[in-house]
Amino acid sequence: MTNLPFGEKTTRQLFREGMRDGTPIALAYLVVSFTLGITAHNAGLDAVQGFAVSFFNLASAGEYAAFTVIAADAPYWEMAAITLVANARYMLMSCVLSQKFSPATPFYHRLGIGFGVTDEIFGISISRQGFLQPAYNYGAMTLAVPVWALGTSLGILAGDILHLSLLSALSVALYGMFIAIVIPPGRENRVVLGLVFISFALSFLASNMPLVSELSGSSRTIILTVLISGAAACFFPLAETIEGEHDHEA
Repeated sequence: MTNLPFGEKTTRQLFREGMRDGTPIALAYLVVSFTLGITAHNAGLDAVQGFAVSFFNLASAGEYAAFTVIAADAPYWEMAAITLVANARYMLMSCVLSQKFSPATPFYHRLGIGFGVTDEIFGISISRQGFLQPAYNYGAMTLAVPVWALGTSLGILAGDILHLSLLSALSVALYGMFIAIVIPPGRENRVVLGLVFISFALSFLASNMPLVSELSGSSRTIILTVLISGAAACFFPLAETIEGEHDHEA
């Protein structure tokens, strides 16, 4: 259904539309964050701590990296660095979304919406026609954010109850989620697929090479992420971006 111009909708209508579009996102978040909670449990976090981390982070890859660092008892700088690297894409998403708001949108609304930028909320927001209104994003965040945090707490609580063998099986589910994220774009883009295999190979080599293998796992992850993503951006820039710039100039 084509959206009417935003000026013809009330704040309440926009908020309800955001809640409507955020409902399937919240349901998916409950499943994913539950498996993330298993990882948090293995890292020694309790349900309250897990809820707080997920509520203020909102990033599966970033939180998984942080929980892994916590489990390894690594220093704080490693946690900060790996979280920054894993979540760097959200800065780019926020820059793109900022162009979708009216110039008259107050700064505090931009900050509030920036807090709730995730891959999925970014997707439904960027597809809207015309200027974005803060009420729409707030509606989507109202469901997605607390459900994500709740799912993490439930996963941690389940870790206190379930048998060790079942916990081990559930902890693998998060890896399945990451594979599910990588495979679809990999099937459509050979460069992405090639980079996935290259990352596997380099990760294996880094864990077995002299000197490099002496670094912590999180440090190796930070170095490889920056090197591989940087090389991919230099040698394989997105053709769509270049074409879009040409179309804009025309």
